[in-house]
Amino acid sequence: MNPTTPTTSPEAVTPAVDQAELLLLRAHRRAHRRSRAKVAPLVLADAVPQEPSPLTRGQRMADAVASTIGSWRFILIQSTAIIFWIGGNVWFGATGWDPYPFILLNLLLSFQAAYTAPAIMMSQNRQSELDRRHAQNDYEINVKAELEIELLHEKIDILKERELLALTEAVRHLSLQLEALSQKVH
Repeated sequence: MNPTTPTTSPEAVTPAVDQAELLLLRAHRRAHRRSRAKVAPLVLADAVPQEPSPLTRGQRMADAVASTIGSWRFILIQSTAIIFWIGGNVWFGATGWDPYPFILLNLLLSFQAAYTAPAIMMSQNRQSELDRRHAQNDYEINVKAELEIELLHEKIDILKERELLALTEAVRHLSLQLEALSQKVH
């Protein structure tokens, strides 16, 4: 190994890489905060929680339809009704109220699908909006937690530096005392 060539140990490279990544993270966070400050104030945990706006009549109906249609109870009731419908019409044959190919049943099921699909979509859209708001709040809380962790790291680094300086000073002081004792003995 050439003594004039400086060697860099992995331990020395890692803190430099960490520092560079930390600087990039800080720059990104500051840019994000500046852009958020222009759009809307930061909503944090210590802010007054916003009450959700009351649901409109249409939203309540859409939620009721979605929760009803999306249940096993509805599936079982509808399946039973369809079985009785088909069974009754097969039983009565050509004189049944909806003989084979069950055109009236198809019409009723199409009518049901035509009205329930938009109601379910409205309920899902509202739920998606709620999920977006929760995700945004989670993100803002994570940014705040990141900042607090970063500040704690800085405080710990300062404490470590102080401790290192104190230890260095103690070693220097003890070295001076040892040197003085060594001179007295000789």
